[in-house]
Order: sequence, then structure tokens, then C-alpha cells
Amino acid sequence: MKYMNRITLCVSLCMLALFCSCDEERDIRWTTVEIVVRYPSDLSGISVESETFEFRNITSGMVTSFTTRKGITLPEGLYDCSYEAAITYQTADSTIHTSLSGYARSLELMGAQGSVSIGSYQVENKDDFIIEEIFFTGTLQSSGKQYYGDGYVKIYNNTDHMLYADGVALMESKFVTTQKFDYTPDIMSTHMTVQAVYVIPGSGTDHPVAPGESFILCDTGIDHRIANPNSFDLSRADYEWYDESSVPAHFDIDSPTVPNLDKWYCYTKSFWVLHNRGFRGFAIARIPIEKEKFLTENLYTYSYVMVLPAGTFPMEQTAYKVPNEWIIDAVNTSVQSEYVWNVTAPSLDRGWTHCGTIDHDKTRYFKSVRRKMLYLTRDGRRVLKDTNDSSADFNTECVPSLIEQQHTAIDANGTKAETETYDGVEVKS
Repeated sequence: MKYMNRITLCVSLCMLALFCSCDEERDIRWTTVEIVVRYPSDLSGISVESETFEFRNITSGMVTSFTTRKGITLPEGLYDCSYEAAITYQTADSTIHTSLSGYARSLELMGAQGSVSIGSYQVENKDDFIIEEIFFTGTLQSSGKQYYGDGYVKIYNNTDHMLYADGVALMESKFVTTQKFDYTPDIMSTHMTVQAVYVIPGSGTDHPVAPGESFILCDTGIDHRIANPNSFDLSRADYEWYDESSVPAHFDIDSPTVPNLDKWYCYTKSFWVLHNRGFRGFAIARIPIEKEKFLTENLYTYSYVMVLPAGTFPMEQTAYKVPNEWIIDAVNTSVQSEYVWNVTAPSLDRGWTHCGTIDHDKTRYFKSVRRKMLYLTRDGRRVLKDTNDSSADFNTECVPSLIEQQHTAIDANGTKAETETYDGVEVKS
């Protein structure tokens, strides 16, 4: 009898679960989505060969893809939508095959019918360097105190031919990814607004970088283990950014072993450090004009309104603007819980990457963002992922490559790195 009662109970529970799941399914409200794609105005005679729409539910993280605009239905919610297409367009004497990308953020799809408008742009292969890794979080001393000066950016030759680093500029955004204002005039579609510009010196062919090789731009090119045993050695980095401080209490260190970048501009009166929570965008560029002309012709004065509990305050500030066509790669960084928007045009980066899930996350230290590896060539050269979407292209919260290579500390307790990877995830065999 007890056995039969157990069977009856199990059947009843199963039926209840079935009915509940059916009720939950019926409770889901669906939206039929109509999509309009805005094509680049400078292209004529466009014919779409194939296209993909990818919707990511911001709340659940669920990703749904469609290869047609017809019959798209999604559960009600808030979505980001990305667009990829293979197209042809006509010129005066030929048919051109190319790719388009687009992105629309924070789309509220509610009710029976919804509409999405996506602006698209032509995907360009810059055939140049890419940002491989950014280590901005810093390390900790054994006391748990933040240590400064060991930040770095790693630049990679992802092509199959020799490149020259001469003239490559490292830049940091003026605007932050965690706070958005209506900046006027709005130039983001054509320019990136920057507050730091440091350039690799050279005549054009002084600094060759072979396919599959990297070079390192760092804050201070010294062996940081002397000051902080939990840090690592940057005395053999390729270049450092050095600032002549006007603040007596805060002087920079000029390494005797690492050459300086040419400082074109930086906002600080002391010395520049990477934002250790990752609130900014970073980019590399090839600036085709001389320093003096750049500083004269590319000053950007903008205004915005700051709304505070104490009142509304009109603001006006200046920074420098860099045309998007000069930029060869860009990466937006942020914090998961604080991210608001990208500070570059989608044509440069339509995603973002991070270290830390909440602001001031203490787990972010000893972590970097590293670009994903697609595959190894027959001769052992890494080919890294580069889709102009940092959300897809980067592994987050990785053990930095230099810490792996030098087997230095991965935490304030001095625990040593034991594993070496290709990209922070895939382990070298």
C-alpha cells in the first residue's frame, strides 16, 4: 500500500509540474518584430546576399539568431541586437563584394508588435595591429594595498606579413563607459574623443614586428618586484609612457632600460595611469599628420548638462578628437554592473569587455582582458579573433600573460602562476 501511495504521489507531482510548466509557457508574452536596416548612404545598388540578426536578452543573457527578417518573434523584454550581412554594391564600372555590420542597444520589445531600426556600416579590414591585451587592474601588495605602475597594453601583429610600429599611437577615451551625457556637438559617428595620446617614435621602418609577434607599452618599465614582490618585471618592455610631472608630490619614474613613447597630449599634470576599474575606451591609431598640426587642428570643445540633486549645471570642456579612419583598433572596457554605453562608434567597437562584476570589485586585481585565439597556423602562429566586437573578441578576467610567463603572483598572498595559456583560457600544451 505504501508503495502504491508513493507511485500515486510521484505521478501527481509529475502532472503538477507539467501543468505548471504549461501555465508558465502560456504566461510568456511574445512580440512580432519588424526590422528596418539603414544602409550606408555612400553605397548604391545594394543587394543583400545573406544576413544574420542576433538578439541578446539583456536580463536573461539568452541569445537568439535569425537569418531572415520574416516571422521574427521574441519574448517581451529588453534586447541588444547585432547585424551582419554579406552584400554587393555597384560602382561606375564594377560590382563590389563586402560586409556590413550594425548594432542597436537597449531595444524595448513589448506588446504584440515591435519595430527595430538598425544603422549599418561597411566592415573594413585595416590589415594592421590589434590590441591583444590590456592590464589595467594592477596588483596588490601583501598588505592588500593597491600597487601602481605595472599596467600595460600588448599590441599584436595579427596579419601574415611584417608590420612597423613606428608612429602607432596609444590613446585613452575622454568619456567613460559608466556615465552618459548628451555631448554637443555629437561627433562620435566620425571621431573618437581622447584625453591621452602617446606615439611610438621612429622614421617608418625602425621598429619591425613579425607576424604573430607582440610588443608591450607599459606605465613604468622597471622590475616591479623590487617594490612589490607580488608584481612582475617590466624592465624589458618595448616602450613606456613617461610624464614630466608638475606636481612635486607625484613624480613619474623614467626607466633607464625602456625607451619612452612620444607624449603628444595627456590631461594629467602628474602622471598617467590606466583607470584601474576599466571605465574607459582604448584605441591605437596611425595619425597621418605632425604633432603640432594635430594639436592645433583637432581640439574639440563640447558642452553638456549635468543634472544633480543640487540643480542643473551647464558644462563645457575640451579634449582632442581623432578621426575614426585613423584608428586601427579600439576596445571599450567597463564594469559589468556599471556599464552604460560605448565611447566609440560601433564601426570601431560594438561591444565591451571587463574585469570585475561590481564597482570596486576586489577580485579584479591581478586580472586582464585578453583577445581570444581562433587557431594556430601550421607553423605555430596564433590567429586572434577580431570582429570589432570586444564582447565577442575578448576573454574577461584572465591571468595576465606576463604573470603567466614570469610565473609571478596571482593574488596578494603571493600564490604563483603555474599555467601558461595562449589567450587566458586555452592552455598551451
